[in-house]
Formats: sequence, C-alpha cells, structure tokens
Amino acid sequence: MDINMSLIGQMITFAVLVWVSMKFVFPSLNAALDERAKRIADGLAAADQGQQAMVAAEKRAAEALSGAREEASQRVADAEKRAQLVAEEIKANAQAEANRIIAQAKAEAEQQLATAREALRAQVADLAVKGAEQILKREVNASAHADLLSRLSVEL
Repeated sequence: MDINMSLIGQMITFAVLVWVSMKFVFPSLNAALDERAKRIADGLAAADQGQQAMVAAEKRAAEALSGAREEASQRVADAEKRAQLVAEEIKANAQAEANRIIAQAKAEAEQQLATAREALRAQVADLAVKGAEQILKREVNASAHADLLSRLSVEL
C-alpha cells in the first residue's frame, strides 16, 4: 500500500469521524452545555432577584422599625401628656377640696363666734339685770355703787 492511499484513507476516516461527531456527538454535547449555561444563568438571575428581594426586605424592615419607633415615641409622649393632665386634674381637685374645707372651717368658726357672742350677750344681759337688781336692792350710796360697778366690770 502506498502512503498516499493510506493518507487518503486516514483523511476519509477523519472526515467521517468529524461528520459523525458533528452530526451525533456535538449536538448532544452542545445541548448539555446550553442546558448547563441556562441553569447557571437562571441561578445567577435568582441570586440577583434574591439580593433585590433582600434589599427590599431590609428597606421594609427599616421602615417598619422606624415606624415602630415613631409610634412608640408618640405613645410615650401621649402617656406623658395624659399623666400631666391627670396630675393637673388631681391638683385642681385637691385645691377645690382644700378651698371647700377652708370655707367650711370659716363657716364653722363664724357660727361658733356667733354662738359665743350670743352666749356672751346673754351673760352680759344677766349680769346687767343682776347688777341693776343689786343696785335697786341696796340703798342709794355712791361708794356702794362704785364698789358694785367695779365688781360688775370684773365679771364682764
């Protein structure tokens, strides 16, 4: 056999091998590679979506946290205002009660003063009557009258 024929046979065999590989082997290899590339691209896209979802979730969490902080500070401020209002109401009630007690004490003191005055007037009237009775029982004497008036003034 000649070298040329051998070379031509090898070229024909190589061409047949290339054609068989191109017709049957490479399509399945390309399909597998395309599928793997697609899965990798899908995985990268899912990772990007996951990152975007994570960023969005972090934003929502930060907004919810700031909203909760604002609501908590608002509630604290409302509670402080309510406490101040209750304290002022208690002070006003206490002041009104104190004023009522003072007014009641003043009225009671005035009533006792009026009662004491009436009792004193009654006693003065009794003493005046007694003094006049004693003056009238005795004889008219200036020194006796002076003594009697001095005793009467001591009793008053």
